Amino acid sequence: MLVFFIGTGRCGSTPVVEVVSRHRDVGFVSNLDDKLSQLNMSGRWNNALHRLSPPRDPRMRPFRDRRKLIELGRFRVAPSEGWSILDRQVAPVISMPFRDLLAEDCTPWLQGRLNGFFERRMAVQGRGTFVHHFTGWPRTGMLHAAFPDARFVEVVRDGRAVANSWLQMGWWQGYRGPNAWHLGPLPPSYAQEWDDSGRSFVTLAGLGWKVLIDAFDSARSLIPPSQWLRVRYEDVIAEPRRHVAEILDFSGLEWTDEFERSFAEYPFVGSRIEGFRRDLDRDNIALLESSLAPTLRTLGYVVDAPEPKSALP
Repeated sequence: MLVFFIGTGRCGSTPVVEVVSRHRDVGFVSNLDDKLSQLNMSGRWNNALHRLSPPRDPRMRPFRDRRKLIELGRFRVAPSEGWSILDRQVAPVISMPFRDLLAEDCTPWLQGRLNGFFERRMAVQGRGTFVHHFTGWPRTGMLHAAFPDARFVEVVRDGRAVANSWLQMGWWQGYRGPNAWHLGPLPPSYAQEWDDSGRSFVTLAGLGWKVLIDAFDSARSLIPPSQWLRVRYEDVIAEPRRHVAEILDFSGLEWTDEFERSFAEYPFVGSRIEGFRRDLDRDNIALLESSLAPTLRTLGYVVDAPEPKSALP
Protein backbone atom coordinates (compact mmCIF):
# COMPACT_ATOMS: atom_id res chain seq x y z
CA MET A 1 0.00 0.00 0.00
CA LEU A 2 1.25 3.49 -0.90
CA VAL A 3 0.29 6.24 1.57
CA PHE A 4 1.08 9.93 1.12
CA PHE A 5 1.20 12.14 4.23
CA ILE A 6 0.39 15.70 3.24
CA GLY A 7 -0.01 19.09 4.90
CA THR A 8 0.59 22.80 4.51
CA GLY A 9 4.07 22.78 6.05
CA ARG A 10 4.78 23.55 9.73
CA CYS A 11 1.54 21.64 10.37
CA GLY A 12 2.88 18.80 12.53
CA SER A 13 2.98 16.23 9.75
CA THR A 14 6.68 15.44 10.30
CA PRO A 15 6.32 13.90 13.79
CA VAL A 16 3.23 11.99 12.63
CA VAL A 17 5.14 10.50 9.69
CA GLU A 18 8.15 9.70 11.88
CA VAL A 19 6.21 7.76 14.50
CA VAL A 20 4.25 5.78 11.88
CA SER A 21 7.50 4.99 10.07
CA ARG A 22 8.84 3.28 13.19
CA HIS A 23 6.52 0.41 12.32
CA ARG A 24 8.53 -2.54 10.98
CA ASP A 25 6.27 -2.87 7.93
CA VAL A 26 6.82 0.69 6.62
CA GLY A 27 9.17 1.77 3.84
CA PHE A 28 10.07 5.37 2.94
CA VAL A 29 12.57 7.74 1.32
CA SER A 30 15.06 8.84 3.99
CA ASN A 31 17.08 11.96 4.73
CA LEU A 32 20.18 9.93 3.82
CA ASP A 33 18.74 9.07 0.40
CA ASP A 34 18.01 12.76 -0.15
CA LYS A 35 21.40 14.08 1.00
CA LEU A 36 23.12 11.58 -1.30
CA SER A 37 20.62 12.05 -4.11
CA GLN A 38 23.26 11.66 -6.82
CA LEU A 39 23.66 8.00 -5.77
CA ASN A 40 19.95 7.26 -6.37
CA MET A 41 19.80 4.87 -3.41
CA SER A 42 16.73 2.69 -2.89
CA GLY A 43 16.82 2.74 0.92
CA ARG A 44 16.95 -0.98 1.60
CA TRP A 45 17.94 -0.38 5.25
CA ASN A 46 15.89 2.77 5.91
CA ASN A 47 13.36 1.14 8.20
CA ALA A 48 15.89 -0.71 10.33
CA LEU A 49 18.12 2.35 10.68
CA HIS A 50 15.16 4.58 11.55
CA ARG A 51 14.05 2.22 14.32
CA LEU A 52 17.60 2.28 15.72
CA SER A 53 17.79 6.08 15.56
CA PRO A 54 16.74 8.19 18.56
CA PRO A 55 13.27 9.71 18.27
CA ARG A 56 13.15 13.28 17.07
CA ASP A 57 12.79 15.67 20.01
CA PRO A 58 10.19 18.30 19.03
CA ARG A 59 11.25 20.48 21.96
CA MET A 60 14.52 21.30 20.22
CA ARG A 61 14.09 24.29 17.93
CA PRO A 62 16.72 24.74 15.21
CA PHE A 63 19.12 27.66 15.69
CA ARG A 64 17.44 28.60 19.00
CA ASP A 65 18.27 25.78 21.37
CA ARG A 66 21.86 24.82 22.12
CA ARG A 67 20.71 21.24 22.66
CA LYS A 68 20.05 21.11 18.92
CA LEU A 69 23.83 20.90 18.44
CA ILE A 70 23.75 17.62 20.31
CA GLU A 71 20.82 16.46 18.19
CA LEU A 72 22.69 17.39 15.01
CA GLY A 73 25.64 15.34 16.17
CA ARG A 74 23.57 12.17 16.47
CA PHE A 75 23.19 9.85 13.52
CA ARG A 76 19.53 9.75 12.58
CA VAL A 77 17.87 8.15 9.60
CA ALA A 78 14.32 9.40 9.23
CA PRO A 79 11.64 9.89 6.55
CA SER A 80 12.27 12.81 4.20
CA GLU A 81 10.21 14.76 1.71
CA GLY A 82 13.09 13.99 -0.62
CA TRP A 83 13.04 17.17 -2.67
CA SER A 84 16.61 16.78 -3.94
CA ILE A 85 16.24 13.18 -5.04
CA LEU A 86 12.81 13.85 -6.56
CA ASP A 87 14.29 16.77 -8.53
CA ARG A 88 17.03 14.48 -9.84
CA GLN A 89 15.09 11.29 -10.44
CA VAL A 90 11.57 12.51 -11.30
CA ALA A 91 11.20 16.23 -12.16
CA PRO A 92 11.63 19.63 -10.45
CA VAL A 93 7.95 20.41 -11.03
CA ILE A 94 7.10 18.31 -7.97
CA SER A 95 9.12 20.38 -5.53
CA MET A 96 8.68 23.86 -7.00
CA PRO A 97 5.19 24.45 -8.48
CA PHE A 98 3.58 27.87 -8.05
CA ARG A 99 0.15 26.16 -7.98
CA ASP A 100 -1.24 22.77 -7.06
CA LEU A 101 -0.44 19.80 -9.29
CA LEU A 102 -3.55 18.31 -10.89
CA ALA A 103 -4.45 15.14 -12.73
CA GLU A 104 -3.87 16.81 -16.09
CA ASP A 105 -0.30 17.60 -15.03
CA CYS A 106 0.43 13.88 -14.87
CA THR A 107 1.64 13.42 -18.44
CA PRO A 108 2.60 9.89 -19.55
CA TRP A 109 6.29 10.87 -19.21
CA LEU A 110 5.82 12.20 -15.66
CA GLN A 111 3.67 9.22 -14.66
CA GLY A 112 6.40 6.89 -15.85
CA ARG A 113 8.99 8.77 -13.80
CA LEU A 114 6.80 8.72 -10.69
CA ASN A 115 5.91 5.06 -11.06
CA GLY A 116 9.54 4.09 -11.58
CA PHE A 117 10.74 6.12 -8.59
CA PHE A 118 8.29 4.74 -6.04
CA GLU A 119 7.85 1.21 -7.39
CA ARG A 120 11.59 0.57 -7.41
CA ARG A 121 11.90 1.61 -3.75
CA MET A 122 8.81 -0.30 -2.72
CA ALA A 123 10.20 -3.47 -4.33
CA VAL A 124 13.68 -3.10 -2.85
CA GLN A 125 12.51 -2.22 0.65
CA GLY A 126 9.90 -4.99 0.66
CA ARG A 127 7.55 -3.48 3.25
CA GLY A 128 3.80 -3.86 3.24
CA THR A 129 3.22 -0.10 3.35
CA PHE A 130 5.32 2.62 1.73
CA VAL A 131 4.81 6.19 2.96
CA HIS A 132 5.94 9.49 1.54
CA HIS A 133 5.65 12.97 2.99
CA PHE A 134 4.75 16.11 1.00
CA THR A 135 4.13 19.61 2.33
CA GLY A 136 2.89 22.75 0.61
CA TRP A 137 0.45 22.10 -2.23
CA PRO A 138 -1.53 18.84 -1.93
CA ARG A 139 -0.33 17.47 -5.31
CA THR A 140 -2.95 14.76 -4.84
CA GLY A 141 -4.54 15.21 -8.28
CA MET A 142 -1.25 14.29 -9.93
CA LEU A 143 -0.47 11.56 -7.40
CA HIS A 144 -3.91 9.96 -7.68
CA ALA A 145 -3.60 9.93 -11.47
CA ALA A 146 -0.26 8.11 -11.15
CA PHE A 147 -1.33 5.84 -8.28
CA PRO A 148 -5.14 5.37 -8.31
CA ASP A 149 -5.09 3.13 -5.21
CA ALA A 150 -2.87 5.38 -3.07
CA ARG A 151 -4.19 6.73 0.20
CA PHE A 152 -3.73 10.21 1.66
CA VAL A 153 -3.35 11.29 5.28
CA GLU A 154 -3.85 15.06 5.58
CA VAL A 155 -2.48 16.62 8.76
CA VAL A 156 -4.13 19.95 9.64
CA ARG A 157 -2.93 22.49 12.20
CA ASP A 158 -4.39 25.74 13.53
CA GLY A 159 -3.67 28.37 10.87
CA ARG A 160 -2.57 30.89 13.49
CA ALA A 161 0.16 28.52 14.61
CA VAL A 162 1.17 27.73 11.02
CA ALA A 163 1.37 31.42 10.06
CA ASN A 164 3.41 32.20 13.18
CA SER A 165 5.82 29.38 12.38
CA TRP A 166 6.20 30.39 8.73
CA LEU A 167 7.21 33.89 9.80
CA GLN A 168 10.15 32.39 11.71
CA MET A 169 11.42 30.12 8.92
CA GLY A 170 14.40 31.08 6.79
CA TRP A 171 12.76 29.62 3.69
CA TRP A 172 9.61 31.77 3.93
CA GLN A 173 9.72 34.35 1.13
CA GLY A 174 6.57 36.23 2.06
CA TYR A 175 8.66 39.22 3.07
CA ARG A 176 9.23 39.75 -0.66
CA GLY A 177 5.47 39.87 -1.27
CA PRO A 178 3.09 37.41 -2.93
CA ASN A 179 4.60 37.99 -6.37
CA ALA A 180 7.87 36.47 -5.18
CA TRP A 181 6.92 33.71 -2.75
CA HIS A 182 6.31 30.01 -3.41
CA LEU A 183 2.50 30.11 -3.63
CA GLY A 184 1.99 32.28 -6.69
CA PRO A 185 -0.28 35.35 -6.84
CA LEU A 186 -3.07 35.75 -4.30
CA PRO A 187 -6.68 35.32 -5.43
CA PRO A 188 -8.30 38.78 -5.86
CA SER A 189 -10.33 38.62 -2.63
CA TYR A 190 -7.25 37.61 -0.62
CA ALA A 191 -5.16 40.30 -2.31
CA GLN A 192 -7.76 42.82 -1.16
CA GLU A 193 -7.57 41.44 2.39
CA TRP A 194 -3.81 41.90 2.34
CA ASP A 195 -4.12 45.49 1.12
CA ASP A 196 -6.78 46.22 3.74
CA SER A 197 -4.44 44.94 6.48
CA GLY A 198 -1.79 47.48 5.49
CA ARG A 199 0.13 44.71 3.71
CA SER A 200 0.84 43.04 7.02
CA PHE A 201 3.31 40.15 6.78
CA VAL A 202 1.44 38.36 9.57
CA THR A 203 -1.78 38.61 7.56
CA LEU A 204 0.04 37.43 4.42
CA ALA A 205 1.28 34.31 6.22
CA GLY A 206 -2.29 33.60 7.30
CA LEU A 207 -3.56 34.12 3.77
CA GLY A 208 -0.94 31.67 2.51
CA TRP A 209 -2.37 29.08 4.90
CA LYS A 210 -5.88 29.81 3.58
CA VAL A 211 -4.71 29.44 -0.03
CA LEU A 212 -3.37 25.98 0.80
CA ILE A 213 -6.41 24.91 2.84
CA ASP A 214 -8.61 25.94 -0.11
CA ALA A 215 -6.42 23.78 -2.35
CA PHE A 216 -6.68 20.82 0.05
CA ASP A 217 -10.47 21.16 0.16
CA SER A 218 -10.66 21.15 -3.65
CA ALA A 219 -8.22 18.25 -3.91
CA ARG A 220 -10.06 16.14 -1.34
CA SER A 221 -13.32 16.47 -3.26
CA LEU A 222 -11.74 14.61 -6.20
CA ILE A 223 -10.49 11.61 -4.20
CA PRO A 224 -12.72 8.72 -3.05
CA PRO A 225 -13.54 9.34 0.65
CA SER A 226 -12.21 5.90 1.61
CA GLN A 227 -8.75 6.99 0.41
CA TRP A 228 -8.47 10.25 2.38
CA LEU A 229 -8.05 10.71 6.13
CA ARG A 230 -7.86 14.14 7.75
CA VAL A 231 -6.40 14.44 11.26
CA ARG A 232 -5.74 17.54 13.33
CA TYR A 233 -2.26 17.84 14.80
CA GLU A 234 -3.67 19.14 18.07
CA ASP A 235 -5.85 16.04 18.40
CA VAL A 236 -2.85 13.76 17.81
CA ILE A 237 -0.94 15.56 20.58
CA ALA A 238 -3.92 15.38 22.97
CA GLU A 239 -4.70 11.69 22.30
CA PRO A 240 -1.74 10.19 20.44
CA ARG A 241 -2.64 6.56 20.98
CA ARG A 242 -6.14 6.96 19.61
CA HIS A 243 -5.17 8.93 16.51
CA VAL A 244 -2.00 7.05 15.66
CA ALA A 245 -4.02 3.82 15.86
CA GLU A 246 -6.53 5.33 13.42
CA ILE A 247 -3.71 6.26 11.02
CA LEU A 248 -2.15 2.79 11.27
CA ASP A 249 -5.46 1.12 10.49
CA PHE A 250 -6.05 3.46 7.54
CA SER A 251 -2.54 2.62 6.29
CA GLY A 252 -3.05 -1.14 6.49
CA LEU A 253 -0.83 -1.58 9.56
CA GLU A 254 -1.41 -3.44 12.82
CA TRP A 255 -0.50 -2.14 16.27
CA THR A 256 2.05 -4.78 17.26
CA ASP A 257 3.91 -5.26 20.54
CA GLU A 258 7.08 -4.08 18.81
CA PHE A 259 5.39 -0.90 17.60
CA GLU A 260 4.03 -0.33 21.10
CA ARG A 261 7.60 -0.15 22.41
CA SER A 262 8.58 2.40 19.75
CA PHE A 263 5.42 4.40 20.33
CA ALA A 264 6.04 4.53 24.08
CA GLU A 265 9.47 6.12 23.47
CA TYR A 266 8.17 8.83 21.15
CA PRO A 267 7.68 12.28 22.73
CA PHE A 268 4.36 13.99 21.95
CA VAL A 269 4.88 17.55 23.18
CA GLY A 270 2.17 20.20 23.11
CA SER A 271 4.12 23.21 24.38
CA ARG A 272 4.05 24.92 20.97
CA ILE A 273 0.40 24.34 20.14
CA GLU A 274 -0.54 27.90 21.09
CA GLY A 275 2.94 29.38 20.82
CA PHE A 276 1.54 32.06 18.53
CA ARG A 277 -0.02 33.68 21.61
CA ARG A 278 3.48 34.16 23.04
CA ASP A 279 5.19 35.11 19.79
CA LEU A 280 2.66 37.57 18.38
CA ASP A 281 1.19 40.69 19.96
CA ARG A 282 -2.52 41.18 20.48
CA ASP A 283 -3.00 43.40 17.39
CA ASN A 284 -1.40 40.87 15.04
CA ILE A 285 -3.39 38.00 16.52
CA ALA A 286 -6.52 40.06 15.92
CA LEU A 287 -5.47 40.63 12.29
CA LEU A 288 -4.94 36.90 11.83
CA GLU A 289 -8.22 35.95 13.40
CA SER A 290 -10.21 38.50 11.41
CA SER A 291 -8.94 36.81 8.25
CA LEU A 292 -8.85 33.15 9.29
CA ALA A 293 -11.86 32.88 11.62
CA PRO A 294 -14.36 31.25 9.19
CA THR A 295 -11.82 28.65 8.02
CA LEU A 296 -10.62 27.96 11.56
CA ARG A 297 -14.17 27.42 12.80
CA THR A 298 -14.89 25.07 9.90
CA LEU A 299 -11.92 22.97 11.05
CA GLY A 300 -13.16 22.96 14.65
CA TYR A 301 -10.83 25.54 16.18
CA VAL A 302 -11.95 28.02 18.84
CA VAL A 303 -11.54 31.64 17.76
CA ASP A 304 -11.68 34.71 19.99
CA ALA A 305 -12.97 36.97 17.22
CA PRO A 306 -16.78 37.40 17.28
CA GLU A 307 -18.77 35.54 14.67
CA PRO A 308 -20.37 37.81 12.06
CA LYS A 309 -24.04 38.54 12.59
CA SER A 310 -26.46 37.03 10.12
CA ALA A 311 -27.67 39.47 7.50
CA LEU A 312 -31.20 40.69 8.06
CA PRO A 313 -33.77 39.58 5.47
